Amino acid sequence: MKPVLRVLDAYSLIAYLEGEAGKDRMIEIIRDARDTGRDLLLSVVNWGEVYYITLREAGLKRAEGVSHVISTLPIKLIPADLDLAKKAAEFKAKKKMSYADCFAAALAKLRNAELVTGDEDFRQVKDEVKILWLHE
Repeated sequence: MKPVLRVLDAYSLIAYLEGEAGKDRMIEIIRDARDTGRDLLLSVVNWGEVYYITLREAGLKRAEGVSHVISTLPIKLIPADLDLAKKAAEFKAKKKMSYADCFAAALAKLRNAELVTGDEDFRQVKDEVKILWLHE
């Protein structure tokens, strides 16, 4: 069976990094990515979201530590090119979601990937994007 291509959002990564609800499922997802050789995808916009939240809540030293931890995980950072920005903008124009969340949804949509999240805002795009819920 071909490994599933997955996209992370800030919620899923923070759950893992901070030991919040969904952490155990994220550990399984990260192990699966490592074991299959199929990296998880993360938009640089969502990387920035994790970084700024950590910076704001815990300071520079912790933010840099989180940045380092992310760099050791089987995660491929995806730049925000014009196609990704356009799809994110289309989601933002129609949905009540943060612009950063729209980038995660757009990346999943464009790559025909499964979005890993526990953020209820993504229920708005469940008919357009495959979602793996951390809490179900």
